[in-house]
Amino acid sequence: MSARVVVADDQSVVREGIVMLLGLLPGIEVVGSAKDGEEAVALVAEHAPDVVLMDLRMPRCDGVEATRRIRRDFPGTQVVVLTTFDDDDSLFPALRAGARGYLTKDAGGDEIVRAVHAVLSGEAGLSPAIQRRLLEQVTEGPPRADGGEPELPDGMTPREAEVLVLIAEGMSNGEIARSLHISQATVKSHINNLFAKAGLRDRAQAVRYAYVRGIARPPGTSFT
Repeated sequence: MSARVVVADDQSVVREGIVMLLGLLPGIEVVGSAKDGEEAVALVAEHAPDVVLMDLRMPRCDGVEATRRIRRDFPGTQVVVLTTFDDDDSLFPALRAGARGYLTKDAGGDEIVRAVHAVLSGEAGLSPAIQRRLLEQVTEGPPRADGGEPELPDGMTPREAEVLVLIAEGMSNGEIARSLHISQATVKSHINNLFAKAGLRDRAQAVRYAYVRGIARPPGTSFT
């Protein structure tokens, strides 16, 4: 039996592309597509799909709130996030809202099918990169209250700090993407976010900021 799926994404080209891709995949039937979270919730009420492939950043009602409403009101429908973003500020709110899967938009068709069928089997449909993020959180634990782990400046997330360190090491966006196993679009998003938070104009300022704030060390120095 095919899994009945609703696709929610505010970008029409992306949404139509996902629908077209899913139409070619075995075991998937697309029963509707939505341009925002409000439409996604309405389509779930109308069609009772098995799974919603949910973008996060959408107008009117974002993916986190739509996920929360769907899981509260229609518990028979599972949610798999399909987004550009894999930072902690996107990942953990989505999982707390009830998403059982989380993929980035560089996922292939086979990976999407596996995630859809995984959540329908009661398992988690997570990409390898997201599994690593969760493992890092478990092994690192929460920030220490005694000041043993200094907070990152300007509201920067751990992933944004990772990107900043690699910028300071002279890596290009493509090299950062390969190093962190994420897409270049995700790298650009992290860079835009950290530049906005820290008031940076370019990579040269970012390198200086990383050194001054102690996030990275200039070549030839060591952490002691």
